[in-house]
This record gives sequence, structure tokens and C-alpha cells, in this order.
Amino acid sequence: QLQLVESGGGLVQPGGSLRLSCAASKFTLDYYAIGWFRQAPGKEREGVSCISSRGGSTNYADSVKGRFTISRDNAKNTVYLQMNSLKPEDTAVYYCAADSGSSWLSCTPADFGSWGQGTQVTVSS
Repeated sequence: QLQLVESGGGLVQPGGSLRLSCAASKFTLDYYAIGWFRQAPGKEREGVSCISSRGGSTNYADSVKGRFTISRDNAKNTVYLQMNSLKPEDTAVYYCAADSGSSWLSCTPADFGSWGQGTQVTVSS
């Protein structure tokens, strides 16, 4: 069972920044594509950004392009999501997930099998 733990969420004002981390335990992230997803109350879970196993390829939802950056440090077994210029509509529980295939291309929740517990991000003044 792959174990992922998200951290870095919190309350931030509009226009602010947060950096989320997704750390893996009991397995090495090197061979897995990682995705960040979010789910707001009453809405379906949606893909935010995904990164290929070696980090050479990324995918972003249109709503976050130019504001969010996904990256990975395989030496630290961690994937990051840098979120800048945050908006109230970014408020959601953010999850990271892993997949051993090419799921970073679709970056859809159904293609990822191992999930973390999520971290709350609230953007509000």
C-alpha cells in the first residue's frame, strides 16, 4: 500500500501563496507519476496539476496555469505544489495521488490509485 502524506495547507488571503508538499513513505516516488487534485464542498474532485515520474513533463488545469507550479525532488521523496496569486475559488481540500503509468497525461482522479488524506486550503479575507 502506497502511503502519501500532504502538508502545507492553511488559511491565506486572496493574492497570497502557499506551498503544498506530498511526501511518500514506504515506497520510492521515482517511478510514479504524481498528481494534485482538489475537491470543494458540493463539487467533484478535479485535477489541478500532474507531473511525470522523472519530472520532465507537467500538466495543469486551465484555471491554475500561470499561478501554480508542480515540482518534484526525488532525493527527498517529495512532490510540491507552489500556489501563487490564490483566489477564493481555490478553496478546497487538496489531495496528492500516485500512479505507476502515464496518468499525468490525463491528470484525472479516476486514473490514480493511491491517495493521501488531503490538506485544507482556504482562501479568504
